[in-house]
Amino acid sequence: MSGELSPIDKAKYTAAKQAAALVEDGMRVGLGTGSTAAWLVRHLGERVRDEGLRIKGVPTSTRTAELARDVGIEVITLDEAKTLNLTIDGADEFDGNLNLIKGGGGALLHEKIVAAASEEVVVIADAAKQVGTLGAYPLPIEVIPFGWTTTQMLVEELLVSADVMGRKITLRQNGDTPFRTDEGNHILDLHLVRIGNARQLAMALNQMPGVVENGLFIDLCDKVIIGYGDGRVETRDINEGTVSEDRISFADSDNLFSDL
Repeated sequence: MSGELSPIDKAKYTAAKQAAALVEDGMRVGLGTGSTAAWLVRHLGERVRDEGLRIKGVPTSTRTAELARDVGIEVITLDEAKTLNLTIDGADEFDGNLNLIKGGGGALLHEKIVAAASEEVVVIADAAKQVGTLGAYPLPIEVIPFGWTTTQMLVEELLVSADVMGRKITLRQNGDTPFRTDEGNHILDLHLVRIGNARQLAMALNQMPGVVENGLFIDLCDKVIIGYGDGRVETRDINEGTVSEDRISFADSDNLFSDL
């Protein structure tokens, strides 16, 4: 299997496998959205199948819910779970304080709600997602369809006085039509290049009429697990102030992932 994976996919694989080992029997687990989170769901499905692991998963998107059911994970809603022991998700960027930009997969609203309901949040990523300052990746904001052009105008006015380097805004598309989130909303992608004060910007954006949520995840992540293409994996714990390293082997028998 490992020969079929690109270095970036190997990095995602290693981070996800390391994170899957954190899940214990009986846990209620938030399941993220995106390509790295998909590896996690499949690793957990493997543990359910081979070890008899019993967990209840709360997916952050319909895509993740479908995959979780396919691999044998019991899926419940957040309303049923109420609180979660652990959420594991990917990120589009993370900085040295483990603040994040998320929403590249379009599930930022559900992801933030699930993260806020969790005792612990672990982010899995490849090393390329680490940045000195957030903003190189476009910042998504979820907006309601009604009056979205007016909402965009208000955000543009806000950015004039914000500590950012760029101010271009684009409406995310799905082919020839606007992208729709699971809640039926649009996403505006803010091409900011560099965000000087992420906390302040997050608060200001959420005060804009029409903005449902933004993709800045501040003080929500407890650990980040970074995977590398050679099988190395690094875990950074923001609460403990520790960094640990390990290595994951690529088992050719892991045919559960052959369709990725």
